[in-house]
Amino acid sequence: MKLLDWYILKRFLQTYIFVVMVIVLIVVMIDYTEKIDNFRSHNAPGEKILVDYYLNFIPYWANYISPLMVFIATVFLTSRLAARTEIIAMLSSGISFIRLLYPYLLGATVLAVLTYFMVNYIIPGANKTRIAFEVAYINDAYTYTGRNVHITIAPNIIAYLESYNNVSNTGYKFTLEKIEGNQLKQKLSADRIEWDAKKKKWGIHDYSIRTINGLTETLTSGTLIDTTLNLKPADFSSDFNLYETLTLPELNQHIALLQSRGADGVETYLLEKYSRDTRPFAILILTVIGVIMSARKSRRGVGWQVALGFLLAFTYLLFFVLAKGIAESGNLDPVLAVWLPNIIFASIGVLLYNTIPR
Repeated sequence: MKLLDWYILKRFLQTYIFVVMVIVLIVVMIDYTEKIDNFRSHNAPGEKILVDYYLNFIPYWANYISPLMVFIATVFLTSRLAARTEIIAMLSSGISFIRLLYPYLLGATVLAVLTYFMVNYIIPGANKTRIAFEVAYINDAYTYTGRNVHITIAPNIIAYLESYNNVSNTGYKFTLEKIEGNQLKQKLSADRIEWDAKKKKWGIHDYSIRTINGLTETLTSGTLIDTTLNLKPADFSSDFNLYETLTLPELNQHIALLQSRGADGVETYLLEKYSRDTRPFAILILTVIGVIMSARKSRRGVGWQVALGFLLAFTYLLFFVLAKGIAESGNLDPVLAVWLPNIIFASIGVLLYNTIPR
């Protein structure tokens, strides 16, 4: 790398850090203003507000807005260089525009790799603490409201509960069916099941077991039996932003579990998984667009280019939110939904490169 590359790279990273700090500080102030009544009504300790919530809230938001802030930092830095005719001097010295992108792309690559690592392995751990705080001190107490729940807990085995009380960890009108092909082989029916925290098992109360073998049926019954099922009280607990608390391996396991059970809402977790893959590419695409659109000296000044950068950044965010919402409703493939903004803005980047004089 040449001295000029180090100069641009250093300024690029400094500008990025400055922009992120400013935006995150504003977000923290707004968030505290909105939630101060919740903190007071739930008697949240000051230490937990600072340590458990905001020290984990800050890296979450810094990572969340990272692609947009890279874009804003790129526009801000490049427009300032152009306003001082530094870019004109660089191009006049024989440096090609593609070569000018080198330090920007190097810095963007560093941030992209860091973002991928953070969003898949570090941020989920911080989110566990942050979201646990929100459940305890911000949100209302959670009550499971599902009715007539069917869950595939193993191949050919389906569990059913008419209702579930997540306070006492008790399910009512429970059945467990073993089906082979299209034939019912065994059915367990019980008035209720209760979770035994010490044994880590379910206690099945007032049960009867009907076993079918061809034309022969047997019926057994009892008052209590302990059993281990691929079913836990956590399956009925609050899933508030659960997808944000899962590392990549945990997210893959949870998606596989939901798919094996035929459960609803798997699109949310697929979107989270795929969107994590798109973040590094979004950083690279937005960096290139930022350089292209702000490398030319504007008579309207730096402020106009920065304002235009903000507009394009939030347009990107709008595209992402709309595509994600459509995908969650099941009307758009999750992979296409998360990649659509990148595809559109990559096309915009190519168009800008071929049309804007530099």
